[in-house]
Amino acid sequence: MNSTLDALVRCIAVLLVFLVFPLVIGQTEHKVMAHMQGRLGPMYAGGFHGWAQLVADGVKFAQKEDVVPAGADRRIFQLAPAVALLPYLLALVAIPLGPNDLVGQGVDAGLFFVLAVMGVGVLGSLMAGWASANKFSLLGGIRTAAQLMAYELPMLLAAASVAMAAGTVSLTGILGAFHWWWVPWQIVGGFVFFVSGLAELQRPPFDMPVADSEIIFGAYTEYTGLRFALFLLSEYAGILVVSALTAVLFLGGWHGPMADSLGWLWMLLKTFALAFLVIWIRVTYPRLREDQLMRFAWTVLIPLSLAQLALTGIVKVVIS
Repeated sequence: MNSTLDALVRCIAVLLVFLVFPLVIGQTEHKVMAHMQGRLGPMYAGGFHGWAQLVADGVKFAQKEDVVPAGADRRIFQLAPAVALLPYLLALVAIPLGPNDLVGQGVDAGLFFVLAVMGVGVLGSLMAGWASANKFSLLGGIRTAAQLMAYELPMLLAAASVAMAAGTVSLTGILGAFHWWWVPWQIVGGFVFFVSGLAELQRPPFDMPVADSEIIFGAYTEYTGLRFALFLLSEYAGILVVSALTAVLFLGGWHGPMADSLGWLWMLLKTFALAFLVIWIRVTYPRLREDQLMRFAWTVLIPLSLAQLALTGIVKVVIS
């Protein structure tokens, strides 16, 4: 009975995090971009500091008509938003929030599990582009596939470097083996992992698959109302997962002063600091061209990740 209750409490906690934190990141993006770019709209709704902007967006999406194109593959078209969103819920289950088993469900191969389900999330964009019966959507879906192939490899290599250093692919095991001197040692891998995560989420400056000035909105062009809102929510959920996973692998996760009692707070602070960096990058850098985007992956990130992996192997041999 106690084990069943414990599992139920953990599931509810993960679900609450999944439902609340992406919305917080979305609201934060509105405000941060408003301050950095002098935007008035997001600061207006509801009066003080535009506190009701998120509510206004939700009402707007709920009121819009749910349209399915006549030539679309209806079932796949309707299923794509769920495929894009739900994998991030599964990923959150295995990411530790703090010490003393403060995790939804400990998975022995947690690193492989999280990276695998994150890869599934990108399939939602491919399904949306293919099923929409729209050439702009199809082009966006093809760009998504090319981008996934290019940036998945450096992301996996960077994560493998940390797993090699810790001697385990369990996320809780990696945190258990963490030492602070890992931060400068693995900093190149952290850069590669974080940038690859942004590219997989199609966040600026890697948002060529949804380039509104060229292909309207890529794979999501034909989506309206709540289905379109689910795609936006999956983007913010992806920011949460990528930031949390980067914090666990490269910044020590819950490690910090008084970690036994405040470990969860350190984990949240690191996660939201990285999420803020994601927003900051969006308003700072212009969009890369498609050729620049692919060249950056194959000629910069992959060599860096291989160099980091080699350095980790050398350090492990020297230490042992």
